Amino acid sequence: MSTYVQIFGQQVLVVTADPSNPTVGQMWYNSTSKTLKFLGTTTAGAWASGGNMATARFYLAGCGTQTAGLAFGGYTPPTNSAATEEYDGSSWTSGGSLATARRYLAGCGTQTSALGFGGYIPSPPGSTAVTEEYDGTSWTSGGNLGTGRQELAGCGTQTSGLAFGGTPPITGATEEYDGTSWTSGGTMATARRGLAGVGTQTSGLAFGGVDAPNAITGATEEYDGTSWTNGGSLATGRREPAGAGTQTSALGFGGGTPGITPTAATEAYNGTSWTADTSMSTARRALAGAGTRTSALGFGGGPPATAATEEFTGAGSPVTKTVTAT
Repeated sequence: MSTYVQIFGQQVLVVTADPSNPTVGQMWYNSTSKTLKFLGTTTAGAWASGGNMATARFYLAGCGTQTAGLAFGGYTPPTNSAATEEYDGSSWTSGGSLATARRYLAGCGTQTSALGFGGYIPSPPGSTAVTEEYDGTSWTSGGNLGTGRQELAGCGTQTSGLAFGGTPPITGATEEYDGTSWTSGGTMATARRGLAGVGTQTSGLAFGGVDAPNAITGATEEYDGTSWTNGGSLATGRREPAGAGTQTSALGFGGGTPGITPTAATEAYNGTSWTADTSMSTARRALAGAGTRTSALGFGGGPPATAATEEFTGAGSPVTKTVTAT
């Protein structure tokens, strides 16, 4: 039996403003802009420019989402930065500064509940074990890492964080945070520095970096809350990349290839292997990332230090399209 919609068709909704939460396939006429629109999906991943940060920097940390991102710390030669900035999907605004300015740090969590740990401080020069917690307004001291280190990576939340890798010396050591203190976790198979991480404390992903022989690696490892196991390697080994997403649905982008040449290469991970995706508009290393596999944010990086921000929309993501004569 034919349905009403099959016989008479679907009525086009007339509105004065685009719907706030349309479903894929929904069509409407915006009487204000006099345009016919529908919610479709993207056919390929794409990077687009976002608002620039107020402070250009690299070797920074980041967390959050594409529409609620957080950037903190970093390096604007010749000075370490304590600056914190919050992204709303269009522009960055200043947040509370870190108590300890540093570069080569790591972070995790959300814009209103973040964790920043480790890094390099110039006085006295060397790695730090300092951990700070952000509440959306200001940073307060948390429990120190068991081992001070820089060029490490992290993932998880403010009350369930994961720190891994770093230097000196180059290490595969892992620590788990419970909201108060850090305890030792399983050691990575490949000790390295300048790597990236995404996921959670019980389902983490580590990729890229520089290993103990001082060679750039594409090695990927997966953490289950106790131990690390090898995953599929990046197609393009790189140091100081950024990442977004989860252990089974991740995005890795930017970084430095041999010769420390910045790259714009982007790869997607499905829990087994990495495949090439659309490259960033600006090649850079030592940047930070936030968001998900299909809705990622990349910001900062260098050298030279940049404030540029890019937003990634993955294939299959919902997108509003305007119907034209063509």
